[in-house]
Amino acid sequence: MRSEAVVSHQQVGLWIIGAGFVVIVLGLIVWAGGLSWFGRLPGDIRIQGQSSTVFIPITSMIVVSVALSLGVNLVLRILRRL
Repeated sequence: MRSEAVVSHQQVGLWIIGAGFVVIVLGLIVWAGGLSWFGRLPGDIRIQGQSSTVFIPITSMIVVSVALSLGVNLVLRILRRL
């Protein structure tokens, strides 16, 4: 037997509002300079020539990947309990 989750329009609306709130908070953090460390971690590569710059944020991307993985797993665990 297959069980299907029924999601109401109100629940979807609340998730969209929550996602919008998260985007606004992240935008305010970036605007205030809270992410000034991004791209300046040890392991981030910056090669500057006379007319060009190559920037490879390896360590910063690993930090972002770990944070997103933890966040998604946390949300999925919360959703499974509902």
